[in-house]
Amino acid sequence: MLDRVTLDQLRVLIAVAETGSFSAAARRLRRVQSAISQSMQSLEAALETAIFDRSGKPPKLTDAGRVLLGDARHVVHSAEMLKARAESMAAEVEPELTLAVDAVFPSPMLMASLKALSETFPCLPVTLFTEGLGGPEQRLRDGVARLALYAPLPTGAQDLEAEFLASITVVPVVAAHHPLAAESGPLTRDVLERQVQLVLTDRTSLTAGLSGGIVSLRVWRFADLGSRLDYLLAGFGWCYMPVHLVEEHIAAGRLKRLDIKEDRSRVFSFPIHAVHERARAPGRAGRWLLDDLRRRFAATEAAGEPAPRAATASGVMSRRRRRG
Repeated sequence: MLDRVTLDQLRVLIAVAETGSFSAAARRLRRVQSAISQSMQSLEAALETAIFDRSGKPPKLTDAGRVLLGDARHVVHSAEMLKARAESMAAEVEPELTLAVDAVFPSPMLMASLKALSETFPCLPVTLFTEGLGGPEQRLRDGVARLALYAPLPTGAQDLEAEFLASITVVPVVAAHHPLAAESGPLTRDVLERQVQLVLTDRTSLTAGLSGGIVSLRVWRFADLGSRLDYLLAGFGWCYMPVHLVEEHIAAGRLKRLDIKEDRSRVFSFPIHAVHERARAPGRAGRWLLDDLRRRFAATEAAGEPAPRAATASGVMSRRRRRG
């Protein structure tokens, strides 16, 4: 029975329901009224159900017709999405964009780019994973993500290709009511060692054996950046944080930036790269997103706002140690 139902019949049903009459539907679809009537009679015969009550003028949907109208809209929409997706793939747009993004990446900038992406590629499904430390790379290795934005780790992966995107500056901070905030700087290592350091820990095994960035003799470990920020504000300890996540708290007096003696002549940052498998490069949508993010980083720097700083290749490892 359903094999005799066509998309054209469903589109005619929708047009009649939305315009209120067969004649108005004929004008919308640029057909003669008799063709519209014939199409609806064929649909009713195929479904063996009366869709319109023709006892009066204009014809009205029956109870069954109102239910079938909703189904018709769903089927036509799905068919249009199928066509649009096939056209996108023919134009070298990936069927789905799966992203794994390090939690240190500025969320407002990413959201702005993803919103622009959705307007440019409205039929493109997007899956976003927010990860920390080895998480983005693990998503790539598992084949779950096609593109990842993170600071590459010294894991020895040979099948990944990375291109620099930007660097995220990090600063040492502590709650304004924490004892460290009252210390006169610059702070020496022995002073920091006596206080609890809030450290990120990896959910994956990729960073096993890497313990850089830990200064204090006592550490509290957290699996996500948001929880660590909450405990930082509550005064549980000190740590290095991305400046874009703490600048408002510093300005409001909730956090204090620490003056650390060994840091005075250096700026620490995470060099964020766009990473993908060598045999699975981003499609048109992925490339469009990366170009848009670069433009936004450049605009932020040109406006003189707190901007990511470039990291030299020789400084990547020493800066990465500041992740603690």
